[in-house]
Amino acid sequence: MAVAARLRSAGARVIGVSAMVGRGGGGEGRWLGTATATVTAVESSGAGVAAGIARWEPMGAREYYDYRRAIYGDITHKAILVDAAGTLLAPTEPMAQVYRTIGEKYGVNYSEDEILMRYRRAYAQPWGRSRLRYVDDGRPFWQHIVSSSTGCSDLQYFEELYQYYTTAKAWQLCDPDAKYVFEALRKAGVKTAVVSNFDTRLRPLLQALNCDHWFDAVAVSAEVAAEKPNPTIFLKACEFLGVKPEEAVHIGDDRRNDLWGARDAGCDAWLWGSDVYSFKEVAERIGVKV
Repeated sequence: MAVAARLRSAGARVIGVSAMVGRGGGGEGRWLGTATATVTAVESSGAGVAAGIARWEPMGAREYYDYRRAIYGDITHKAILVDAAGTLLAPTEPMAQVYRTIGEKYGVNYSEDEILMRYRRAYAQPWGRSRLRYVDDGRPFWQHIVSSSTGCSDLQYFEELYQYYTTAKAWQLCDPDAKYVFEALRKAGVKTAVVSNFDTRLRPLLQALNCDHWFDAVAVSAEVAAEKPNPTIFLKACEFLGVKPEEAVHIGDDRRNDLWGARDAGCDAWLWGSDVYSFKEVAERIGVKV
């Protein structure tokens, strides 16, 4: 009776934490509702029932992984697809800070808050010239974004910004252990690809960051003429890797573009920063030890 009461109490505390996280900690307003708290009673022979252990576990995860292992064996996915900006890579400095710092010598006098607000507004608008924002090197689109964000249409300013975001100075890896994880994945026979809404600067950028060799393929929207959440880009990535969509799992930080887009293509999909927090966790979840 006392053990049952303790378990109920532990469960209530975890559910309370879940509710608080859902209300306030979703990272850019995302709801961390893909996980549920479960309380497990651990039995020990001769020692009775141990204290309840609270842990996070994706809903239906055990049944789901048992199901996949029954089909694919110990490694549940044959391929990992990874989003670039926001998942694999992150800017080293806030965008608005860079726009303002470089722009000061060109007469940009908006505050960082103003630049960020104007950037978001411009980025959210439909791009009228094409159904794709990133065509080839993406210059027309980015010229529109820069001038809308800063009020400055100086081409020399734009070129300085554009070139800056092609260099390793502008970007860093989101996960410092990524190198070892991708090496372990490929050693285990798991194929890997980057799937990104990006212009043609992505390939040289991956080379500059010395991580291009981690991947068997790169599916860039500017090259395949399809942007996430269009399932075409995910299907192209699977085609490049020689796997079926249901054999791949995509990792990305955007619910609409990454989760919904990948699932529409028939792939599995996990949300970075909610379902998974590191590439080591991704590897271990599919059955690869790092």
